[in-house]
Amino acid sequence: MTVEAALGLAALTVVTVLLVAGLTILTSQLRCTDAAREAARLLARGQPQEAASAVHNIAPPGANLAIRHDGDAITVEVSTHPAGGLLPSIALNATAYAVAEPGTEAADEPG
Repeated sequence: MTVEAALGLAALTVVTVLLVAGLTILTSQLRCTDAAREAARLLARGQPQEAASAVHNIAPPGANLAIRHDGDAITVEVSTHPAGGLLPSIALNATAYAVAEPGTEAADEPG
C-alpha cells in the first residue's frame, strides 16, 4: 500500500507541475497577443514611444518588438522565449495588424 501511495503522489505531482507550466505558457502567449494588439493600435495613431512602452509593460519580460511598415499597413510582432520551468524553452509569437490613421507619421511615409 505504501509503494502505491508514493507512486500515486509522484504522478499527481508531475501532472500538477505540467498543468501549471501549461497555464504559464498560455498566459504568456495571451500577454504577447495583447501587447502586439496594443502596439499596433498605438502605432496606427502615430504614437511609437507609447507602443514600445506598452509592449514593455504588457508582454512577458524579455519580449522583442518588431515593426514593419508597408504603406499604410503596420505589422507588429511580439516574440519571447519564457525562461525557467521544467519544460524546454518554447518560442511564443503574436502578430497584429493595423492601418495607419490619416495624418499620422506612418500614413505619411512613402511606401
